[in-house]
This record gives sequence, C-alpha cells and structure tokens, in this order.
Amino acid sequence: MLRYLTPSAFFAFLALCPALTRADILAHIDISEQRLHLYVNGEKKNSWPISAGLKRGWTPTGTFRPYFLSRHHRSSLFRGAPMPYSVFFTGDYAIHGTTAVKRLGNPASHGCVRLHPKNAAVLFNLILKQGKGNTVVWITE
Repeated sequence: MLRYLTPSAFFAFLALCPALTRADILAHIDISEQRLHLYVNGEKKNSWPISAGLKRGWTPTGTFRPYFLSRHHRSSLFRGAPMPYSVFFTGDYAIHGTTAVKRLGNPASHGCVRLHPKNAAVLFNLILKQGKGNTVVWITE
C-alpha cells in the first residue's frame, strides 16, 4: 500500500503511525526510477540517481529506520569493497557511496543502494545531524 502514496501523502501517513511519528528526513528510494528523493521537514531538497539491486527483489522494499552509520565502511560480504558513508537500514543492506559512478541510474548492486560519494556524504551528515530516529528510509519499486 505505501508504495502508491505520494510523498505528501506519506508524510500525512507518518503523522498517524505511532511507530514513525517523527521523520525530519525522508529518503524515498524509487527502484523503478533508480533515484533517491530526499525530503527534509516535508520539503524536497534533492533527487539523485542511484544503483539498486541488479535483479528485481534484491533490494528490500518497505519502510525502515537507519540503525547504524559508518563513514569508512568496508564490505564483509564482498572482499572488503569500500562503502563510504554507509547508512544501514535493515540487515546487511545500506545506502552508501560508490566508485562505480558511471553505473548510477541503472541497477548494479547486490541489494544495497549506491549513491555518488558526494551525495552519500550529504545524506550521511544530515542523518548524523538530525538523528537516526528522525529519519525514514522508504523504498518502493
């Protein structure tokens, strides 16, 4: 149901949902568009190309809260691949910077959401400032 809401309707939904009552930051990841739309206090601030899962279903969909941030993370699953500005939102899945910037805008990952490192830094630092508990990651197909 949530995948069909507009961002403004999503913010209205958040006001009614006790588990997600506050979301200063909304990172809406639209897998079909291969874009991350960033909202701060209900206002759209940025829209960036991403690379999500190479195959349908590889990137989890739903509504999440970040649970762990790591500025200089390296993958424990993929031979120490760099994952700068990692924002982990469920299990081993994160939004993070990538060196494969030419692939942004197209599916390319094993499930994580890749961003240009400069954009990943903006998101990471915004979440550090506003708090993980004030952030929602909403992923739709």
